Amino acid sequence: MNTLKARLHSIEYVASGIHSFEFRPLEGSAWPRFSAGAHIDIHFADELSRSYSLINPEGECHRYVVAINRDEHGKGGSRYLHDTLRVGTCLSISEPRNTFPLNESANHSVFIAGGIGITPLWSMIQRLTQLGSPWTLHYAARERVNAAFVEQLEMLQQPDQSECHLYFDQEPSGRYMDLRSVVGSCPTGAHIYCCGPVRMLEAFEQVVTELHIAQDRVHREYFAVPATPSKMAGHTDQAFNVLLAKSGRSVAVDKDTTILEALLDEGVDVPYSCMSGICGACMTNVLKGEPDHRDLVLTEEEKDSGKVMLICCSRSKSSEIELDL
Repeated sequence: MNTLKARLHSIEYVASGIHSFEFRPLEGSAWPRFSAGAHIDIHFADELSRSYSLINPEGECHRYVVAINRDEHGKGGSRYLHDTLRVGTCLSISEPRNTFPLNESANHSVFIAGGIGITPLWSMIQRLTQLGSPWTLHYAARERVNAAFVEQLEMLQQPDQSECHLYFDQEPSGRYMDLRSVVGSCPTGAHIYCCGPVRMLEAFEQVVTELHIAQDRVHREYFAVPATPSKMAGHTDQAFNVLLAKSGRSVAVDKDTTILEALLDEGVDVPYSCMSGICGACMTNVLKGEPDHRDLVLTEEEKDSGKVMLICCSRSKSSEIELDL
């Protein structure tokens, strides 16, 4: 994926602990188009890279805007952006990619957000508002001051068209979100989108399964990896070989190494970011062999096809797998 040269144009307060960062092209006047739900990677020093959802409206190619929560317990990306980055700084970003797309033809869209998980959903809500399509948002945060875009969201509400339900559990008159009630009350045929803390997403997965919601109407995006390792879900690790179709090289992957780690150790240049199966940067076409999928990005249909895999976490069920690299 191509790398873009960017200059930080502005920083704005969004909510307590959350700032927006607007990037504009260092070269040229326009960047590639993106769709609602897309994200970019921001590249830092020491090969550090982090993915952040785009929050500006679809169609704005003169700028990319992200909103970032300063995470004291993170790996450094958000703290660097909040504490060190200054307007005018130049850095590299990726072209947008979308592993959490909006279905614009749905009869109704229901969004479930927790904390900073509102960011990709805010982009989708703006798009549906442009189209005049109905939507419902259920948004949980500790307090109102921690909720990003809350004033804008409330202004977008329209009777019988769009509505916003807020849950602030640490306020005196606050309330908790009942996920079972929220999902159970969705209009027939609605597409449901969820993004938030891991605990919320795990509860969401359980609820949609128990309520037998069709998987093609369920969409989720993880910002962090669940604590439960993939081995607990019936996966076993074995050594295998990766054949690189474009160069003809064969790279051995032992049971304690990922495909990505093995390729990087051999000097193979491949795109990557999260290294944990949640961003999609390392998505690679599979030419032969059977992938052992362990990511949180691909749909069940994409996994069943066996045509793509995320090499940062997924492995091979066959003794050799051929990749389009």
